[in-house]
Order: sequence, then C-alpha cells, then structure tokens
Amino acid sequence: MKKILICLVVVLLTTTCKKNGDNNNNNNNNEDPGDLPDVELKTKVVVSGLELPWEMVYGPDNFIWFTEKSGKISRLNLSSGQITPLLTISGVRTAGEGGLLGMTLHPDFASNPYVYVVYCYGTNSKAKVVRYTYAGNNLASPLVLLDQIPASSIHNGSRLLISGGKLFISTGDASDTSTPQNINSVSGKILRINLDGSIPADNPYPNNPVWSFGHRNAQGLVQVGNKIFSSEHGPDSDDEINIIEKGRNYGWPNIKGFCNETGEQSFCSTNNVAEPLINWTPTIAPSGLAYYNSDYIPQFKNSLLLAVLKGTKLMQLKLDVGQTKITDTKDFYVNTYGRIRAVTQSPEGKIYICTSNGSDDKIIEIAK
Repeated sequence: MKKILICLVVVLLTTTCKKNGDNNNNNNNNEDPGDLPDVELKTKVVVSGLELPWEMVYGPDNFIWFTEKSGKISRLNLSSGQITPLLTISGVRTAGEGGLLGMTLHPDFASNPYVYVVYCYGTNSKAKVVRYTYAGNNLASPLVLLDQIPASSIHNGSRLLISGGKLFISTGDASDTSTPQNINSVSGKILRINLDGSIPADNPYPNNPVWSFGHRNAQGLVQVGNKIFSSEHGPDSDDEINIIEKGRNYGWPNIKGFCNETGEQSFCSTNNVAEPLINWTPTIAPSGLAYYNSDYIPQFKNSLLLAVLKGTKLMQLKLDVGQTKITDTKDFYVNTYGRIRAVTQSPEGKIYICTSNGSDDKIIEIAK
C-alpha cells in the first residue's frame, strides 16, 4: 500500500497543469525535453474589425504595417489604434487561400522606402511579387520583380523575407504535386532574388530563382543569425519546421516529415533530403514565424514564435544554443482568439499577433 501511495503522489506531481502555457513535447527530434518556465503575460486588443489580415511588419516608424487578403495595405498606430490606409491593390484576386499575402519592408527604409508584396491576380492562377515606393502615406510606382508564379485557391505559400540583401519568397505547390521536385518550376520552392528582381549569381542553379525545393506550402520565414527557418503545412500529417539551406531538397511530395516510412529512406538518401527539426501529426496548420531574443520577456529568449491556424494558438519553440534544434515547445492562448496567422515583435520586446477568423479579426499586443 505504501508503494502505491508513493506512485500516486509522483503521478500527481508530474501531471500538474501549468497556468500560463502548456508544455508540448511532441517534437520528434530525439532531444530531452526541458520544462519551459511559466510566464505572466498581459494581452490587449489594439484594433478589431479587420478582415483576414495576412502579414504584419513592425516598421521603423514604430507603426505596424499589415496586409489584408482583399488587397489592403495599412499602417497601425499602436498608441491610438488608428489605421492609416496606404493602398488597395485593385488587381488582387481573392479565392480560398489566394489574395494579397506576404509583405516586407526594405531594411534601410529611410534611404530606400520600398515595400515588397506578393499577391494572386487574374483568375487566381498566377501570383506576382511587386515593389512599391512609400511617400506621404501612399504607396505608388509599382515595379513587378517576379511574375507568373503558379497560384491556386490553396497552397500559395507567399511569405517574404529580406536576408543578406536578397529577397526570399516561399511558394506553395498550388495543388500540383508534379512541380515541387522540378527545379525549372517556381512552385513548391523557396525562391531568392535580388532586390531589383534580378537573379543572384550565387544561386544554386544558373539564371534560376530557386534556392530550395520540395516544399508543399511554407507560410513562415524568419532569419535567426545566419540561418533561415520556415514553417510548412503538411497534408493530413507532418506539419514541419525546417532550416532552409541552399540547393537542398525538402522532400515533398515523396516525403512527409521525417524519412521514416517504408520507401522514404532510399529517396532521402539519393536526393539529399533535409529532414525537419520538428513535425506535428495531427496537423496544427503552422503559419507566421518570428524569432524572439529580447530580455523583455526572458522566458521567450532564443525561441521561435509560431502563429498556428488550425491549432488556434501561439507556440513557443525553444532553440538550443547552436540554434540547430528545437528543445521544447509550449502553447499559449489555445482557443482564446481563434486562428492566428502572423506574429511580429517590437524592438522593445512586445509581441503582436493577428487573427484569421474571417470577420472581426484583431491585432493583439502581448506584454509582460
């Protein structure tokens, strides 16, 4: 009886719920999961009444710049909650997952006031990357940098990132699984172009914007040190976080997640497939990514923050010192705000998330 009582006490102690976030160690990366600390956080709805915001960028003006799928680009004053419309792109075609999607700002915005966006157009079967010039609360002088990207009502990818003076663009397979393994197609890829639209001489394939291939639908891109991380939607299983490497094959549609099913090992070995850092089955629908390394919320330091759609939450993905492995994960705001599309951070260390529920969507501030 004494042994039974001791066992019961141990079980109770090890299953006590955390009051500020739930640990989730389904990381499949052979790491010893740690125990991420609790953190007291405060949230505030900065603005509501939006319709499917897709991207948020914390601008050098201390405003949040954001897109809405219907074609709107706006700036948000975080102090007052006032929204300043900048442009509604008339050519945007919204259908299913298509519309105005990713956006990024030139890193030297004061000298180069350029805003880069990607959107679907026409019959929603194509997408393009366009650069606009900002002046006086207006965006004008559109310059098409990359066109004729296959698009669809599903699997359009379309996150943008500027790293090392180059523009990275994630594209989905646009519901055509014959394209991700074809390096002559821009579908199912991470693309890399110069900021003027030309192709860098050091890309892995001559005169080709392809940087990596074998992607299904990557909707998150973020730089961490000299690495680029992506989040990617799996089919009915195996959502992923990957480190993006030059010229690497990420397996889709031949591989789902890790190289652990019958027949996958041979393909992985022959094709130099890069395995994910983590995968999720059942799927959670991972979207926007941010890297948190501020002292403002110490518990989040050296973590990826992941916006989750189907799983309706914000996730912390703790990185190891070398930033090559995810050591633990923790969930926040599960079922609190619905689907979360994007996440960004202020220089001070506050976090901002936007919802993607289709009506009365919100931008929410997370602070300590």
